Amino acid sequence: MTPIQSRAVLVSPAGACDEVDQQELSFQKLKVGIHEKLVDALDLSMLADIRQEELEAEVREIADEICKIHAPEVTGQARERLLREIHSEMFGLGPLEVLMDDPLVSDILVNGPHQVYVERSGQLDLSDVIFADEAHLVRIIQRIVSRVGRRIDEVSPMVDARLADGSRINAVLPPLAVDHATLSIRRFGKQPIRLPDLVESGSITQDMVEFLVAAVDARISILISGGTGAGKTTFLNALTEFIPSDERLITIEDSAELRLAHKHVIRMETRPENTEGTGEVSQRDLVRNSLRMRPDRIIVGEVRGAEALDMLQAMNTGHEGSLTTIHANDTLDALSRLELMVAMAGFDLPIPVVREYMASGLTLVVHLARLKGGVRRVMKISEIIGVNDHGIRLEDVFGFEQTGVDETSTARGQFYATGHRPVCLSKLRAAGIRLADEIFDHRRLASL
Repeated sequence: MTPIQSRAVLVSPAGACDEVDQQELSFQKLKVGIHEKLVDALDLSMLADIRQEELEAEVREIADEICKIHAPEVTGQARERLLREIHSEMFGLGPLEVLMDDPLVSDILVNGPHQVYVERSGQLDLSDVIFADEAHLVRIIQRIVSRVGRRIDEVSPMVDARLADGSRINAVLPPLAVDHATLSIRRFGKQPIRLPDLVESGSITQDMVEFLVAAVDARISILISGGTGAGKTTFLNALTEFIPSDERLITIEDSAELRLAHKHVIRMETRPENTEGTGEVSQRDLVRNSLRMRPDRIIVGEVRGAEALDMLQAMNTGHEGSLTTIHANDTLDALSRLELMVAMAGFDLPIPVVREYMASGLTLVVHLARLKGGVRRVMKISEIIGVNDHGIRLEDVFGFEQTGVDETSTARGQFYATGHRPVCLSKLRAAGIRLADEIFDHRRLASL
């Protein structure tokens, strides 16, 4: 049978055609059947006190016996793969285990049982991984969710959580997901990406890094903006490496993703409401509480709502140098969104007062973007220099201009310095930090 003959076209409820390898589908269904027989054969009460290594060996032996009886035609490498994947069904993430073991995979996007996309090095491609059916996919989703102490079912069909390795997961079941159950996994490397790595990959230049490192050291508050997948959390994590080691940091996140290389860190994470609709702890609750914990700096993983006001209050009352990220399309949009979030706090503050508060609490806005071809660039580093009748005044210090795409459809362009001398340089000098004047000269920094 040729590869073409071994594939069939399935039509989803949405009308999209998905080409599925029938041999792989048969393998997955066989594996699921043997897995079910294996679960029936196990005496779970007898296995409760067995060490993990002994349990895995016992499960493999029983699975091998079941394979001999119900799948005698499967031998050699196919048998070994079957046993290995049954192990993943019992102790891991089923078909997704091979993707979770791949260090190059940054995102796993399951659109249904027969459509799993992965992102490697910024490129999104359809993988060969499939599930036996919808029930198989839902069972794996429920196992992933249960491991982090959450539930997902028809009553609570949506979950956003974090795995033990720091990966962020989002799962949605029907009827909220119209066609199929969906699962998104955002993975993070075992080693955090540092600023030198970002310079090497062309995301930022050394001159820009020197300025930002000096700003972090001098306790200048920074807002990092960008769209989904632009690398905001990665960039925030990289910047925190340059916070002086004698400072006490408190991180506040919806899903704890930051991994700070700092010895004095308190990590806090929000909690959703329970099935009775109570017990929720929001980011605003955590920001308020953090002020009683004697922090030197507060790092909010992503500001999303009313906590924006409390965060700005902290920045204006002795917690300079705090950092946060925000979803936005550019630097001006980031400030407009932040202004809107402050209004969500429920206080009827005049707009000019809110803007003055923002301008006094924040100094730098760093905007990131994910461009065509998957490359990530720092698009702007801007300084807030005051407020006028039209709003908050921004001056760009550095920028990136996209000039086209190369033969692989990857964005090309150049970094540049605008020539603006940041007003905050006086604060850097007061902290004993001096930067070379030529860093800010109007010129092209690098072409990529």
